[in-house]
Amino acid sequence: MVIMGGGTAAAMLISRLVSSCAARRLARRALSSSGSAAGAYETILFERRGAVGLITLNRPKVNALSSTLVAEVARCAASADADPDVGALVITGNDKFFAAGADIAEMSTKSYMEIYRAAMFSELEGLGKVRKPIVAAVNGYALGGGCELAMACDFIIAGDTAVFGQPEIKLGTIPGLGGTQRFTRALGKARAMELVLTGDTLSAEEAVARGLASRMVPAASLLDEALASASKMAALSRPIVALAKASVNAAFEGSLAEGLRFERHLFYSTFGTRDQKVGMKAFIEKSAPCWTHE
Repeated sequence: MVIMGGGTAAAMLISRLVSSCAARRLARRALSSSGSAAGAYETILFERRGAVGLITLNRPKVNALSSTLVAEVARCAASADADPDVGALVITGNDKFFAAGADIAEMSTKSYMEIYRAAMFSELEGLGKVRKPIVAAVNGYALGGGCELAMACDFIIAGDTAVFGQPEIKLGTIPGLGGTQRFTRALGKARAMELVLTGDTLSAEEAVARGLASRMVPAASLLDEALASASKMAALSRPIVALAKASVNAAFEGSLAEGLRFERHLFYSTFGTRDQKVGMKAFIEKSAPCWTHE
């Protein structure tokens, strides 16, 4: 996201969010009777839980990230982002493995040019374009690409069994899906450097203490907690939530001065939405707002 010229960037963002609302509703894809998103997936499961889209990684035995899995997660998230009946997303794995890393067998024999030409795993960058909140619900191991997938979400809720790490150094390579960048921003240079250079892991408790995860909950209640958090966000004004998300993300993409300018212009832009009027009118009248998502 370009932060320089904050007024123009903010105006373009609010225009896309608001003016496309009706178009997105008209273009909505019908859901099957099971609540699955349109289209079949080989390595993930998708279902709607109210206004929340739930993506479950479903690749035995350890949810290793293959090219297909990464592409399907990105495609499913983009589809849910375009669905006006979905207000937020949760991505999760199973009790023992969120995702234990990339599929080493798939890429171990590939050459530099094969990896480069295929832009392997680059689809993961698509999660950054999703305007709706994405919560990672992590139980068990989130290692390598699994840790990077979790960090690509807007925030992580960790079960008390969660283990995070970037062990690529032990395989003769380095993190390639954002691990060196997001790990460092969350943990600070010293701790991130130690973990990346040793391949050691991070407990759920330390992940919360250092800001990698937002909170830790009992493993048995992780999914319920994540869905409750996502439902809370999905119940709010969709364009306003998207603007708030973009503004927080801007803090990581430029200087403080640029971020403050971008935030201010997005704040001004909310006054071009119907929901700003709805929300403030309801506050004055001491009533519950009925969001239009416009």
